[in-house]
Amino acid sequence: MPGRIDETIPFRPVAIALLTISDTRDLSTDRSGDLLAERITSAGHRLVERAIVKDDLEAIVQRLRDWIEDPRIEVVITTGGTGVTGRDVTPEALARVVEKRIPGFGELFRMLSYAKIGTSCLQSRADAGVAKGTYIFCLPGSPGACRDGWDEILAFQLDIRHRPCNFAELLPRLREHEAPARAEDRSNNASSS
Repeated sequence: MPGRIDETIPFRPVAIALLTISDTRDLSTDRSGDLLAERITSAGHRLVERAIVKDDLEAIVQRLRDWIEDPRIEVVITTGGTGVTGRDVTPEALARVVEKRIPGFGELFRMLSYAKIGTSCLQSRADAGVAKGTYIFCLPGSPGACRDGWDEILAFQLDIRHRPCNFAELLPRLREHEAPARAEDRSNNASSS
C-alpha cells in the first residue's frame, strides 16, 4: 500500500456514526455493522452513534440529514443499499444530501474489489461525499466489502498521520466556503470532544 504512517504526528480520533441499511438485519444479525464498529473503535476512533434503517429513501435521507447537522459527528459510514436492485437506494439518498461528491472513493473501492471478485465489482455503487463539513462513505452490505473498504481505504484516510495526505487533516477546512463563525464552531466542537 503506497503511503505511510508518520509516527511523529499525534493520532487524533475521528467521531464516526455508523448506519446499516437493510430490510432484514437488526443489531443481533448485523455482521457488517459489527465488523465496522469493531474496526472503528480498535483504530482509536469514537463510534458516536449506530443505527439501522430500512431500504427506504426518505428514511435514509432523514437519518443522514440528522447526523450531518449533529456537531458531534465528523464522518458517517453506511453499509448496505449500494447494489442495483430496486430496493438499493443508498447512492440516491447520498445524492440528496451531498454538497461535493468524492468519486475517487467508489472508483478505488471497485478497483480493489476487482482484484478479489473480478467483474462482479461492477454491481457495487459504493460512493462518498461531503455535506456541511461531514464526510459520508457508502459501502456495500457484505462483511467482505466492509472489511475491504475499511482496511484498504478508510483506515488510512481517516488517520491524520497518513502521508502524503488524508481526509482527516482536511476536516477543519471542509466548511471554508461558509460563514467563518459556523465553520469555526464546528471545528471547536470536534476538537473539544
